[in-house]
Amino acid sequence: MTPFKTYKEVLNYIYSHTNFERKQMPKYNMTTLDLSRITGVMEKIGRPHQKYPVMLIAGTKGKGSTAAMCHSMLVAAGYKTGLYSSPHLHTFRERIRINNDLISEEDVLALVNGLRGYFDEVMGLTAWEIMTTLAFKAFAGKKVDIAVLEVGLGGRLDATNITTPAVSVITPISYDHTHLLGNTLSKIAGEKAGIIKEGGLVVSGYQYPEAMTVIEAVCREKKARLRAVEDEMNCRVGRTSLQGQTIFANGEAYHLALLGRHQAHNACTALMAIDALQNETPLQISAEARAAGLATVRWPGRLEILNQAPLLLLDGAMNGDSARKLRQTLQHYFPGRAVIYVVGVSRDHDYRVILEELLPHSRHVIATQANHPRATPPETLAAVAHTLGYQIDAAGSVEQALQQAVNSANDTGLICVTGSLFCVADARLAWFKQADLPLPAVDPV
Repeated sequence: MTPFKTYKEVLNYIYSHTNFERKQMPKYNMTTLDLSRITGVMEKIGRPHQKYPVMLIAGTKGKGSTAAMCHSMLVAAGYKTGLYSSPHLHTFRERIRINNDLISEEDVLALVNGLRGYFDEVMGLTAWEIMTTLAFKAFAGKKVDIAVLEVGLGGRLDATNITTPAVSVITPISYDHTHLLGNTLSKIAGEKAGIIKEGGLVVSGYQYPEAMTVIEAVCREKKARLRAVEDEMNCRVGRTSLQGQTIFANGEAYHLALLGRHQAHNACTALMAIDALQNETPLQISAEARAAGLATVRWPGRLEILNQAPLLLLDGAMNGDSARKLRQTLQHYFPGRAVIYVVGVSRDHDYRVILEELLPHSRHVIATQANHPRATPPETLAAVAHTLGYQIDAAGSVEQALQQAVNSANDTGLICVTGSLFCVADARLAWFKQADLPLPAVDPV
């Protein structure tokens, strides 16, 4: 077997496997997502996922932000910390981080060349299973003190769920991927609660009662210990600005670098998860490290401000619940200010509900599509808007939509690019180019 020579060859190899980020998953079941595949690979390569403690984070919204906050606090405490997250905005390397460094192209190349023989032996191995294996192996090779893992989809059948986490975290559950996970909160919660382990420790963020009922039932069944943020944490928001917000968690004040009341709630979940982790492992995270971690956390593409005049924000609000929180956040920070929305949504998300949330509160909406095979055509979004009684524009690319929005906004205007993270990523890169700013790392085409 001839080794790959370039990072680009490695990416082509990974993406040549079934990739449910680029095409819609046909079914969410134990045939499509057979955990025995990645478990078999782990057995052959020395079980790297068992070499360090793990925090495993599932949920519909906020799991990535919560993972980023936990990671930031652990790094501030001086621990070598791995972070596995998805999807990426600009480069695959964003998915696997050790402390504040993205995995290098050279390390990805070496890992795939070293593991390719094991991958090629497994019929039906998916791209996600390969990515997850690379993360597990990278973290073991770098001898991390702990790894923070964000679940990809669902929980019960996700490749990350072969771990035995020190703490399982479930962020707010709402409607998303209903064609796969179920069309009720109870069914969706049942899949997310699949990360709860026998006798394990579970931290739950703020939940709708229907979802919390399921989480509580699974914890009883598995004799897992449940800590609920709404029971133990008094969380409120103090002063806010475009540089962040002050939050109070059980009376302790923290500066949080991320915007939005929902991020304050995610921060309380992260704080409780860190507290729970200390009870399960030798790791100790001081009050100073927690404060430093929340004050310095970065999570691009989530209520990220790119420009001031006109004000340009990006936020990956990909379902109705997150679109409502986005709208409420904009109304809180910019009361009375008309918003121009640039919206691009993946086909498997409920774009009608997203439009229902945004259209009545917008000055103008421009529908577009990311350069991604799962993107909904802008004409489809415009047609749905028409059935709701609104006329919106359609632009063939995110770059065109962004330019159209800038042209129609004055210096006091407010532009918000939202929908899928793929749309947000395209807008982010387009703006960096247009504003002649240093470009983020990107993968070769």
